[in-house]
Amino acid sequence: MKFIMIFGPQAVGKMTVGHELTKITELKLFHNHMSIELFHPFFGFGSETWRLSSIVRRELFESFASSIQYGLIFTYVWGFDLKEDWEFVEQTCNMFETKGADIYFVELESTIEERLKRNTTAFRLDRKPTKRNIENSKKDLIKTMEKHRLNSKEGEITRQNYLRINNTNLSANEVARLIKDEFNL
Repeated sequence: MKFIMIFGPQAVGKMTVGHELTKITELKLFHNHMSIELFHPFFGFGSETWRLSSIVRRELFESFASSIQYGLIFTYVWGFDLKEDWEFVEQTCNMFETKGADIYFVELESTIEERLKRNTTAFRLDRKPTKRNIENSKKDLIKTMEKHRLNSKEGEITRQNYLRINNTNLSANEVARLIKDEFNL
């Protein structure tokens, strides 16, 4: 079993890279908005959406880690300044590690200019309805970037299977191939 966590700021390309990685491996993709979009129509971005989303994620992770599947990709906006995000990552990895899974971390980084372009791509808007209000999505992207640290500091990630990629000038397919090759997926 493989568990690949792709993390980085909004619109850096996590979901798109994950999607491309599923095309060249036997991995399945569970991008972070799959659970958010499920509850948003009922509760907006309120606390109930986050609570229910957390339950769905935990249940899916536990079931998947116990399955005979090859592996799972999960995308995540990790606030490195937030204790609860560190705890979520640790708990999630523990669910898979206790079942014998190999854990892989992929951190993506890109310029703000490129991220603002990617924020409006058809693929993103198709898969993430809550991002379709482009102006609100742009404001949230900038506000979150100003409020939280969304990329790690050098040496902060100590996991053995860790890859950091600046994908500003790389296609999602190129990044997926780099990940596949680096980790022999």
